[in-house]
Order: sequence, then structure tokens, then C-alpha cells
Amino acid sequence: MSTRIKICGLTREEDVDAAVAAGADAIGFVFYPPSPRYLSPRRAAELVRRVPPFIDVVGLFVNEAPEALLAVCEAVPINLLQFHGDEDGAYCRQFARPYLRAARVRPGLDLVEFARAFPDARGLLLDAFVEGYGGGGHVFDWSLIPPELPGFLVLSGGLTAANVGEAIERVRPVAVDVSSGVETGKGIKDHSKIAAFVAAVRNADESL
Repeated sequence: MSTRIKICGLTREEDVDAAVAAGADAIGFVFYPPSPRYLSPRRAAELVRRVPPFIDVVGLFVNEAPEALLAVCEAVPINLLQFHGDEDGAYCRQFARPYLRAARVRPGLDLVEFARAFPDARGLLLDAFVEGYGGGGHVFDWSLIPPELPGFLVLSGGLTAANVGEAIERVRPVAVDVSSGVETGKGIKDHSKIAAFVAAVRNADESL
């Protein structure tokens, strides 16, 4: 099975076009106001119009008030919710939409127990632990991922064209998620880096 690719933190029309042209399977919009990649629902709705069918639109949220999240979903055709804060299972389930639950990986975190708390999640997204929320473009120690981890695994955290092949070989995730690794600045994507990242993933798949 081909490793699926999500390009996250898109903020410009040309970057959406570049991700689509490169062959991304999903694009992500950040709805967390403190983030430099934050988009208003109105702006995100404008960008989604450039996304063709069969490419998933993912909305990233952090401890958002339920009524505010629902308002975003009314304005933006989101296929998948992605939770990066302290949301529990009951919170994630209340929207009756497919979701990913992010885990900020660090020594001492029991990822198996974490995953079991979200049995209906479409997948578990593993990111680096940093102060605040998000992975900060850092790679975490992949050896902390237990082989018995249940469910589908999405790997994030400091991925680039240079290391994603090794990541796929070692971790065998169903998907990889990249943001800062294909940027020239926060929220500003480098189109050549996007193309190189996608090519590196496809090359890794062929070598498995």
C-alpha cells in the first residue's frame, strides 16, 4: 500500500496548487489562532475551492470550543478533523466526523494506552513533544513507537525529503504529515521541497 501524504499548514493559493500537482493525498489547514499558519474559516474556504475531488481536506484544532469548531465545519468542507490539544475521547466523538488524534511523543508516554483511549479515531498521529502545541519541526525518537501500537499510524515531526525515506522504512506508517519540512518560512511553502518530499515518499514505497 502506498504511503499517503499530507501537506499541512497551507496558507496560499499557489501552495495548494503545488501540493495538488505534486500528488499529495491530503492538505491541512490550521484553525489554531496562536499558530503562524492559522487561517480564518473564510480564507480556508477560499483555498478549498482549489482542491479537486478525492483529496482530503483536514482541519487542525487545539482545544477549540465545540461551537467554534462546528462553525468552522459549516464554513469549510472538511473531510477529517485533527486534534492536537488535550481533547479526550468524548470531545473528539461529539462531532460525528472522522478524526485523527495527535500524540506528542516523549519518554514515559504510554502510546498503547493513549491509542486505546481513542478507539474510534481514524488514526493516531505521532508528533514531537515541544513546549506548547505542534511538533516545532523536530524529529522525535522513533524507537519510542511500540510495535503493538493499535490502529493506523500517521507519522509527523521534523520530516523532510532527506529523512522521510528512512522514516517509512523504520516505522512503516500508513501516512506521513509534513509542514515545516517543505517551507521557506512559517506558512510559506517551497514548491520544489514539496515535489522532492512526495518523490522521496514514492521512492521509499518502491524500495519496500
